[in-house]
Amino acid sequence: MKQEISYGKKDIHGGTDIVVCPAFCDVHVHFREPGRPDKETILTGCDAAAAGGYTCVCPMPNLDPVPDSAENLEKELEIIRRDAYLDVIPYASITLGRQGLVPVDVKALKGHVAAFSDDGSGVQDDAVMRRAMELIAAEDCVLAAHCEDKRFGTAPEGEWMQIERDLDLAAETGCPYHVCHISTKRSVDAIRRAKDRGVDVTCETAPHYLALTEDDIKDEGRFRMNPPIRTAEDRKALIEGILDGTIDMIATDHAPHTAEEKSRGFLGSTMGVVGLETSFPVLYTVLVRQGIIPLEKLIDMMSLAPRRRFRLPVRENDTVTIDLGAQWTIDSSLFRSKGHSTPFDGMTVWGRVIETVYKGKSIYHVK
Repeated sequence: MKQEISYGKKDIHGGTDIVVCPAFCDVHVHFREPGRPDKETILTGCDAAAAGGYTCVCPMPNLDPVPDSAENLEKELEIIRRDAYLDVIPYASITLGRQGLVPVDVKALKGHVAAFSDDGSGVQDDAVMRRAMELIAAEDCVLAAHCEDKRFGTAPEGEWMQIERDLDLAAETGCPYHVCHISTKRSVDAIRRAKDRGVDVTCETAPHYLALTEDDIKDEGRFRMNPPIRTAEDRKALIEGILDGTIDMIATDHAPHTAEEKSRGFLGSTMGVVGLETSFPVLYTVLVRQGIIPLEKLIDMMSLAPRRRFRLPVRENDTVTIDLGAQWTIDSSLFRSKGHSTPFDGMTVWGRVIETVYKGKSIYHVK
């Protein structure tokens, strides 16, 4: 079902630049439940999503237990049925225990998940990845890869070399392939070439790679994530990838951790930052207001493109209302997420979500 952006002069809270558009969809979040509810729960994750304008989110399988079987997945689904008040559609893992050794039973899991991913771990063995792609392709599902060659770790080569391997395997197997959180120029180049030769590939990047470069990093845990923030050249390539359609969508990689885990300086802190509550204003400020992309393009990348690729629910009565004329300063202490570590703390931005509507019902509203 096609949705359009509608513009109106609603004069909400004195604002005049009000837009109502399709609610956002994030295909890469970490809600930590089951396993680490002290970091985030399904409920607090939904709270953060609703405040950010999202009505559909897909939690990654970095959980305990790993959703690698129907039995283990059911533990997560039970919590979702109990606590979620928007669409929470989880991933199953690619391999048992996310160990990269034995592919999961795709048939047993396919009807209950958005896709398959070992996020946080790249599948190192070529033969295992090939077999996983064959199984996932046979069931017409999507494989979403965290690309990280352990020989190089978080260095740029660790990302783009595994992407290049996977693109060859996807071409050979016909597997619908999605690349998570790309951050390097070589990654963009490889995916662009693969699309040109007809490989069924899509990819995402995240707001921090589009707004920041390594020159912005401070010795604080809120700047530490995986992949890391890269060079100005990489950022430029990502923007070019958005402009020419190589990059299909933007996902937050919302990854909450405890305050203690993020308080050990840059190198000592756990990797991961939160992003659901800041994604639109950051991207609107650095991309749309700077004249780099039109608003319609940003909305498509945050709302409709993810739903198209992963076949997620599209409803005319799932909307987000945004005051584009609102200027404000990000204050992580006010986040609804349990996580408060963001590189954008203190940043002055434009565009505030003032209402999120799910299935025609308001689930977030600025009073």
